[in-house]
Amino acid sequence: MRMKAVIAIDSLKGSLTSMEAGNAAKEGILCAIPDAEVIVKPLADGGEGTTEALIDGLGGSFIQTPVIGPLGESVMATYGILKDKTAVMEMAEAAGMILVKGEELNPWKATTYGVGEMIADAIRKGCRNFLIGIGGSATTDGGVGMLQALGCEFLSTEGKKIGYGIENLDQIATIHTEHLLPELRECHFQIACDVKNPLYGENGAVYVFGPQKGVKEAEKEVLDKKMQYFAKMTREFLGTDYSQAEGAGAAGGLGFAFLSYLPNVELRSGIDLVLQAIGLENQIKEADVVVTGEGRLDFQTAMGKVPVGVAHLAKKYGKKVIAFAGSVTEDAGKCNEEGIDAFFPIVRGVTTLDEAMDKETAKRNMKLSVEQVFRILLEDNSVVM
Repeated sequence: MRMKAVIAIDSLKGSLTSMEAGNAAKEGILCAIPDAEVIVKPLADGGEGTTEALIDGLGGSFIQTPVIGPLGESVMATYGILKDKTAVMEMAEAAGMILVKGEELNPWKATTYGVGEMIADAIRKGCRNFLIGIGGSATTDGGVGMLQALGCEFLSTEGKKIGYGIENLDQIATIHTEHLLPELRECHFQIACDVKNPLYGENGAVYVFGPQKGVKEAEKEVLDKKMQYFAKMTREFLGTDYSQAEGAGAAGGLGFAFLSYLPNVELRSGIDLVLQAIGLENQIKEADVVVTGEGRLDFQTAMGKVPVGVAHLAKKYGKKVIAFAGSVTEDAGKCNEEGIDAFFPIVRGVTTLDEAMDKETAKRNMKLSVEQVFRILLEDNSVVM
């Protein structure tokens, strides 16, 4: 009987993309079992690299559009559009920490306006389904900037549009949503969010995530009150209150903005969202063995990182799971408890980190390591059959 293997490996950051690692593993399997059916799927966790993984793996195109960055500067943001017109985005492309030098962090003024501009650009290009990762933000504006870019109006007592950033949230006197892009009513948003924090309070956006974005200890109470005020005004004008919902505090309150102001929004685990997007479950159902992995396999992997997400799905159907990684730590054994039946490092012999991470070297190591493991599986009828 012909073996079917399904491969879903996370990127080996700084070395191989998800698809490069997966295709190298596929070569190894076919060297050992030439007639095997091998399916390679892209993999990511909804954070950095998700757009690249899904566009490369599922077929799509990359789009670049100029937007307003977190501090009001012009930046070029990249997102992707899949063949079915699903837009795949990472908010960090328009409002992320990657765009701001440490000394330039300004939590008072930082805005998510560019995120709204990315969404609007995709809508103009015909997209109505969105998959958006909201990790890595440099902002704490409650998502007001994004909403402003989509047409929502936040006016002061003088009837003027408020400025960017959390510093202006307590200037809101009136909220008008009638000018939101009408196409938004046709859109469906799936938001990759692994943060459970509410919008405000001791576990909210300001207190928990503000310090990494430049919020000083003495500023926390002041800024948190501004966030509370925004929630109050939202409740008064929209009649909804998502301020304490799980994920409302994600990306400096961007989760709250999505839930409160846009229709058809789901906040979901990043890995679960990606696994659904790539259709992995349907492939695993018919597989004999599932291959996963990442750059470094350790105790954190067992706490819910990408390979364990794949393993849990595979175990739902009783499938064997093998993982390969650039390096494996002594505490990686906990991964066995989470559904990974066996794991292997791919580095072959003493080497420097730079040598091990060289793209061609890593591809070769992945191929050769996978080949040797599958030579054993070839003799194991309980797996092949």
